Amino acid sequence: MAQRTTRELRIRRHRRVRLNMTGTPNRPRVAVSRTNKHISVQVIDDLSGRTLAAASSVEKGIDATGSNRDGATKVGKVLATRMKDAGITTVVFDRGGFSYHGRVAALADALRKEGLEF
Repeated sequence: MAQRTTRELRIRRHRRVRLNMTGTPNRPRVAVSRTNKHISVQVIDDLSGRTLAAASSVEKGIDATGSNRDGATKVGKVLATRMKDAGITTVVFDRGGFSYHGRVAALADALRKEGLEF
């Protein structure tokens, strides 16, 4: 049996978690995507298939590298302000198959500190 790559294992974890998680208009899904250099987040309403808000360390307005916890915290703060402007207060957190540790946890903590519930 061939060994699975780390990416394949992450995708399997993500699919397994997504079976029980859906973003609704009242409680959208916060989807995290992480690479070695950057981190990006989307707030998604799965029922209508729309992205309600998004933030990324690639954006020009965000002076952060997404490759460390400080950058993930800055991205989380920017996303929280955009979510407040859109009137979103409660969400479902989708870690995307990544372990809830490091940059993913820092992003979630930044969202919680800004007053969002999940």
